[in-house]
Amino acid sequence: MKRNSKTEQIIEMWKQGNTPAAIIRKTGMSKSYVYRICSDYKNKPKTRAKVKPLTVDEVGLKDSLARARGEPPLTFKVATPISFTPRSLDDMVNSPPHYTTGGIETIDFIEAKELNYHLGNVVKYVTRSGHKGDKLKDLEKAQWYLNREIDNLKK
Repeated sequence: MKRNSKTEQIIEMWKQGNTPAAIIRKTGMSKSYVYRICSDYKNKPKTRAKVKPLTVDEVGLKDSLARARGEPPLTFKVATPISFTPRSLDDMVNSPPHYTTGGIETIDFIEAKELNYHLGNVVKYVTRSGHKGDKLKDLEKAQWYLNREIDNLKK
């Protein structure tokens, strides 16, 4: 096997399990050069394609498109189980855009945390503020529900 360069020869010997000292003895190359190449190769980051995980919205969109084409529903491995029901993109009753901002519907979060009516509304108004209508009005509504919950707890 023909070697193209000293560096490739050192790397090949390093991959075969030779120590830098053994490589120096076998090749007669300088100590500093062999150690530098071995160190650079050892610390070289492994190149791997980075895959961006899909958001819940993207999974739903891909699943909806697959179903529309008559394909079977998509299956995904998810680290944390997610309660997700695909909905059409233009369904303003069940899934308007301000409900799904951030990748999770607010109702799913409220139910998962078992929040009562007042606290659920606090979360609802805070999460949709700035995405539908007047942000200040939504935050004031959230504050009203929070104050009502605090008053109930004080009784």
